[in-house]
Formats: sequence, C-alpha cells, structure tokens
Amino acid sequence: MLALGGNSPPAATTLSFTSAISSNKELTASVATSNSSFRLSTVASAVPMVKKTSSGVNFIRPHLRTLAPYTPIEPFEILSARLGRAPHEIIKLDANENPYGPPPEVMEALGKMQFPNIYPDPESRRLRAALAEDSGLGAEHILVGCGADELIDLIMRCTLEQSDVVLDCPPTFTMYAFDTAVNGAELVKVPRKKDFSLDMPAVLAAIEKHKPKIIFLTSPNNPDGSLIKEEELLEILNQDLLVVLDEAYIEFAGEPSRMTWVKEYENLIVLRTFSKRAGLAGIRVGYGAFPSSIIEYLWRAKQPYNVSVAAEVAACAALGNKDYLEDVKNKLITERDRMYKLLLDVPFLSPYPSHANFILCSVTDPSKSAKQLKADLAKEGVMVRYYEKEDFRNFIRISVGKPEHTDAFFKALAKVAQK
Repeated sequence: MLALGGNSPPAATTLSFTSAISSNKELTASVATSNSSFRLSTVASAVPMVKKTSSGVNFIRPHLRTLAPYTPIEPFEILSARLGRAPHEIIKLDANENPYGPPPEVMEALGKMQFPNIYPDPESRRLRAALAEDSGLGAEHILVGCGADELIDLIMRCTLEQSDVVLDCPPTFTMYAFDTAVNGAELVKVPRKKDFSLDMPAVLAAIEKHKPKIIFLTSPNNPDGSLIKEEELLEILNQDLLVVLDEAYIEFAGEPSRMTWVKEYENLIVLRTFSKRAGLAGIRVGYGAFPSSIIEYLWRAKQPYNVSVAAEVAACAALGNKDYLEDVKNKLITERDRMYKLLLDVPFLSPYPSHANFILCSVTDPSKSAKQLKADLAKEGVMVRYYEKEDFRNFIRISVGKPEHTDAFFKALAKVAQK
C-alpha cells in the first residue's frame, strides 16, 4: 500500500522493484550470451570441416598424368623481351608463318565487323559456302575449326577408343602424336627414309600387324617439305583404315588439293588451313573435307561456337581476294627457290628440296651444333626452328620470308659461322 501524500514507495515495494530490475539484467545478459553462442555456432556451422581427401591428381585420367605438354613456339612479345629487341628487329623464320600477312580486305572487314556481342553461326555457313566455291567441293562435305589442330583432336575424339592404334610416320607434324596421347590411344611409329619419303613396305607391314584405325599423312610433309606420291596414297587408301591427309602447305606444292577425293573414298579426310596461304595464323581458322558418312558425327560432337565471328569475317574476306593470295604464294615460292640455291653454297649445311614454305637443313660439320647455331642466330635477331628430339638434333628448319628476310638470315649466318 502506497503512503498517502508521499512520493516514495514503501520499502517492500522498492525491494521488489529493484529485484525485478536485477532479474531483468540477468535475463538480458543470459539472452545476450545465448545469442552470442548462437552466432558463434552459426558461423562455425557455415565453415565446413576440412576433411582429408586424396590428392587432386587422382581425379585426372591416368594416361594424362605422365603426358608431356606440347612445346609451342615462343610468343612474339615474350621473344622480343627475352632478346631485348623490338619486334620489327626480329626476323621470325621459325614457325612457317606468312610474312606478308592477309589481304588488306581482312583488316577492313574486321574494322567493320558487326555483332561481336552475338554468338557466331555454329555452322559457319557463310565461310563454308565460300570454301565450297574455292575448292569445288560441296559445302555439305566441309567443316570449319579453330585451326586445323582442333579438327585433328575432334577426329580422334570421334573415332578412337583407348585400345585403338594410330599410325604415325615421323619426322612429321607432332600434333598427331600429341593428340593421340591426349586421347589415350596407342601410337605406332613408322619412321621415314633418310630422304624423308614414306617407307611403304614398313607402312604396309605395320598396317597388317597393328591394325591401326587411323594413319596421318602430311603432304607436303612438315618439317622437310616432301610430297606423298599419288600411287602411295592410293595404296594406303585401299587398306582398311581411316586416312587423314594434312594439306596445310599444299598451295606451295604446285599440285592440286585432294579435297574432292572425299566424295569417292569413304576412308579419306583432307585438312587445310588459312594460316599459311592467307596469313591468318593468329586468327585460327582451319577446315576439312569429309565423306558424308563421317562428317555427320563430327557435327554432333564439335563445340557449337568453335569459329568466332572475327575468324569467319577474316577468312571470308581473305577468300575474296584470290589475286592477292596467288601473288603472295608465287612470291614465297620464288624466294624458297632462291634460298635453297644459296643454302647449297653453305659448307656446313645440307638443304633438302622442299615443296612448302620452309627448308630443312642438316648441320653436316661435326664441330658445329644445330642447337648452338639456333642460339647464335637468335642473338643476331634471326629465329629458326631447332628440334630437341634425339634422332633429329642436327637439323634446323628455316621458314621462307621476304627477300630482305633471306638476306638478313645469310648475313647473320656468315657472322655466326666465324665463331
């Protein structure tokens, strides 16, 4: 009961009120502590416990764990920095690139390119129509890729089981062996003769013994520039295996492509590229001719947007100026022949006749190393190709450039020869 006329509550009431406040504080503290524990518990539950698992390597397919990576040519910018030379001071004769570049219409078309924000045509219809007109083969037989390299891998992915055999004839383009390893198939090598021609008895014997599913043939062959004879190709086509004929350098050979043969031979694929002929190595456009019975399945398996808008625009523009392509081809053939004659006069080099845009040379002087020769030429700003393979270490390959590139090469060669 409150005292009348007073402002202070009775003692009992005061005690009760004070106790309530104290109790309230304890409750608040308890709730706060509880909330803190809840927050800590929530945070702890959001961080997963680290569970010991096996190494990530175990997720990788077993045959890829020991795969040696492909060794590409050093990028131009990195090469420039390493040599301490501006790009225009480097004579690049190590990758069989076209020194003249693409027709001027290519850069114009790329500058006017529309809709780069829209996915490209998955069937590259415009480019395939242009290639059909260029080759005389129906567009239904043509498939375009991000370089011929993509098509090599696509062919293997569509055809090879891990128990299958691929026949390779080295020395040749190393992507065949590399992609065989990536796809987990077995590689059987049939080395070429000393003049780099096919060892036909050995090839036929290997076909009989190993029953390969695919053989890869390159004409002109890289790295020596030799051609496959027509009778040899026909004999191999009569065997029970898929023949992939790589014609990356056919424009420089003085003989027609065999693209149209795919209409007659169900076991023939012919590969081509824009890298050498049209100077589009950096754009990455390759294409292939396929029998109808094979191309159907490659269409199913290929990546849908493998050829970019820029690549299709550039390739179509290049095909639109055939006079330029023909002129550049003739210039490179003329310069190849001039370089070959000059190389014959170098006492420590032995050049091989070539039908491509490069010349292979053996280093014949035992006192000279091909590896050191490459390094010495690089110091002079001239790049040539050297091979680390044990049975090929005394060779260098020289790409054909412009006349001034040839002159610079021989000037540098004369200088390093005095060392």
